[in-house]
This record gives sequence, structure tokens and C-alpha cells, in this order.
Amino acid sequence: MKVLLVYPEMPDSFYAFKHLTSLVGKKAAFPPLGLLTVAAMLPEKWERKLIDLNVKPLLDSDIKWADLVFLSAMNVQEESVRQIVEQCNKNKTKIVAGGPLFTHEHDRFEGIDYFVLNEAEITLPPFLADLEQGNPKPIYQSEEFADISTTPPPQMELINMSDYLYAIVQYSRGCPYLCDFCDVTALFGRKPRTKSAEQIIAELEVINRDGNTQMVLFADDNLIGNKKVLKADLLPALINWRKKINPGFYFATQLTVNLADDEELMQLLLEAKFGNVFIGIETPQEDSLKLSHKNQNLKRNLLETIHKIHKAGFIIAGGFIVGFDTDTDKSFDEMIEFIQESGIPLPIVNVLKAPPGTALFDRMKRENRLSRHFTFSEGETNVIPVMGAEKLKDGFVHVVSNIYPPEHAYKRIITFLKQHEFAKTSTRVKVNYTFSQLYNYAKAIIKLYVFDKDRKYYWKIMAWTFKNKRNHLDLAVLYGMMLYQLRENHKEIVNRLN
Repeated sequence: MKVLLVYPEMPDSFYAFKHLTSLVGKKAAFPPLGLLTVAAMLPEKWERKLIDLNVKPLLDSDIKWADLVFLSAMNVQEESVRQIVEQCNKNKTKIVAGGPLFTHEHDRFEGIDYFVLNEAEITLPPFLADLEQGNPKPIYQSEEFADISTTPPPQMELINMSDYLYAIVQYSRGCPYLCDFCDVTALFGRKPRTKSAEQIIAELEVINRDGNTQMVLFADDNLIGNKKVLKADLLPALINWRKKINPGFYFATQLTVNLADDEELMQLLLEAKFGNVFIGIETPQEDSLKLSHKNQNLKRNLLETIHKIHKAGFIIAGGFIVGFDTDTDKSFDEMIEFIQESGIPLPIVNVLKAPPGTALFDRMKRENRLSRHFTFSEGETNVIPVMGAEKLKDGFVHVVSNIYPPEHAYKRIITFLKQHEFAKTSTRVKVNYTFSQLYNYAKAIIKLYVFDKDRKYYWKIMAWTFKNKRNHLDLAVLYGMMLYQLRENHKEIVNRLN
């Protein structure tokens, strides 16, 4: 059996980091971890190839080579998915599809032969067994959750890591919280399940031997969802491994704002070299947080909490949402003021959406307020907002126009640099760059600092840092590049919505 694993193209959005990846000579941000893991679950004797459309195009000859095409996707990749399905149908090659896009909405997709939904550790084996017997069913799904301590390591040999900006692993699935707009608990449950520290270190060993990355993303929906296991198992193991191996990369992950409540956990994360964290801040409005059951963000001064996390030594990328039912005309300016005062270098703002499978989706359906199918595009929503669609669109554009352009973003980055301190409990990672990587970074710096129309803002960050915090100069360069990403992302949003 010949299997072609296909990962759809990511559209231009903040999460794709397309402008940043191109700037430093890469083709995509992250490898397709899900498909690489599925590849490892297939029968050993099968031939397999992987094509990531973010790296190279899908040719008819690739499809004709395969007996089956395995397709995995997130909601944001729907447009590319439909093009892939059409291309496979034209070439008469059968498709096996899975991933978050299909798990809740497989009935919206025609032309796909088999749906293997939910977690592949559970639903893929019966499909493979039925396929071997010659009688595969059209849909395989389960309400059970997988024991990921048995999940095989991803088959990294199917990709070229030099194509990617960062590497990726996953330690846990699931989250204990019930934010009504989030589909994580619907997909993966409320009880976080984890791999063993040995599994993760084995995956990191492969990444380290490859030598083509400076950052590894732990693609957990909430890394600190099970603090007890994290502090007892993974973090001590990572710290010990680092002391022995001294790998040339650091870690990033997603977690919740209550990280600030656990000093021991913060220190362990920093010692393990978790420097960059994505946190769902959502909104400074307490009534909106209550409405959406974002309880972990309540009963705290969010600005002070953010500053505490920055001061400890972390760098926050913050998720923000406008368009809650309780939002008013004042909410947009209050959001701008909060984001600028927070010093969060990378604020990611979007409008409220209701993904299928969430409590918000169910409520919007009951209230007859679903306007279209779910999409993740910035500024678009499947919810009919209380304030009206035009007012929400204008308010969203107003927010991003006052935080993304360089004249606003550079001020916020300096605010961050004033707050941030490198952790006293650990030394910084000595990143190992190849000649090619150094060359690409040098070209990027020249492009931004010499030829870019907004170069004065990059120089302002650099000058302030040189004068006040010289040990942060590498961050000044990094966030100069992020200014470029934010600016280009803002242009795309405004062009699309207008």
C-alpha cells in the first residue's frame, strides 16, 4: 500500500507567521505533527510520503503514485482542503480524512471516502483492520479518549526540518477549564492526559540531532492543566536532560494566566527553558469573562498578573477577543489601552467565534444567532453579534489599527523590555546557528534596518535597548522582526475586511 499524507495550506493569518518565515528564509512555521504521528501508526510495510502544501505544491503525479491520500486539517485550512479533495477526486484516488476540521463537521464535505475522526490512536486501528479485510466503513468515530502514553513518536524523517522555522512536540491533551468558546474540551476532554517524560525526551533527541531549529513548541492546549504531573515528571526530566545534553534550542507553549499563582512552577519552567508562552487573556472586561466562563482569569488584576509573568522571565503572546455580548462601544478603546499598558509584544486579536462542539455554539444555535459555518479568519465570525456586525467589524479594525502598526507596537515592546528580566535561576540558551541560518538572519536584519519604510521604529527599539538593557539586544532584534509580521498582518486584515 502506498500512502500520501497531505497537509493543507495555511492561509495568511497571524498564526501562520508567513511573513516572518519568509523574512528569515524558511517555508513554514511548524511541521504537521498530527500527520507525522499518524504516519507512525500505519503498517510498517506500507510506503509513505508526506507533502506539506506550505512547503511545496501538491502535484497530480504525487496523487497518482498513492493508493490512499491521508488528509488532516484544522478549521482555518478549509479552503485548501476543498482544493485538495477536488484534485484527488479528479485523479480518482481515495481520501482518508481526520483532524479537528472534520471531527465536528464531516457532513459538510463531499468527495471524501473515509472519515477517521476524533483521536487516531482509537479510530485508526479499526479502519486499518477493516481496510485489510476489504470492507472499510465511511465513518470511524469514538467518544473515548486515547492513552497517549502509547502514542508512537512522529516520523520526522518524512520532512526536512530546515524548511521550518520551529520544531514541535506534544506532551498533553485536554484542559480542565470550560471556556464556552473553546473546543478543546469537546475534542480532548477535561482531564489532561500526558505522555511520559521519556517519550518527550526521545522526540527532543531527534530534533536536537537534526540541528535545524532554535525553538521547540510544546503544542499543548494548556501545558499546566495537570500541574502535579508536570512538576513531578516532565520538568525535572527536562532540566536534567538539558544539563547533560545542552541542546541549542528553547521551548514555547500554551498555558493559562494562573501560572502567576505558582512560583515553584514558574521557576521550573524557566529552568527547563520555557521562555515564550501563549496565554488567552481574552478581555479586561470581567462581565465578558464571567459570561464565557473564563473563570481562571477572574478575581485578579490582569495587568499586574501579566507584568508579574513578564518580570519573572517569560515572554507572553496574548490572545484577545472582541464581540462578546456584554461588549459596548467603549470596549474597543479599553482593549487598546489594556494591550498597550500590558506590554505584551505579540497580542493576537480576533472576534468572537463559536466553533462546533462548544457551549457557545450550542447557545448561539438555540438563540438562532449562527450566521454561517465556522471560520477562523481574523475579523470574521459565525455569530450574529449583539452590537451588530458592522459595528463589531469597525471596532475590530479600530483595535488592530491601534496596536499592530509599528508606531504603536514599538511603544508596547519597549514597555515589555522595561518589565522583562531574565530568570536568575537559569542561564540563557546558547543557540547553535548554522551558516545558512546566520546568513538568512543577516539578510533579514539588513532588509528591515536599512531598506524598510518603517526602519526608524526598529532602530528606536534597538537604541533604547542598547542604552538601558544591553543583555536584551537579541530580543530587540527579534521584536523588530515581529513588528514587520504585525504590520503585514494588519494590512491583510484591513484589505480583506474592506
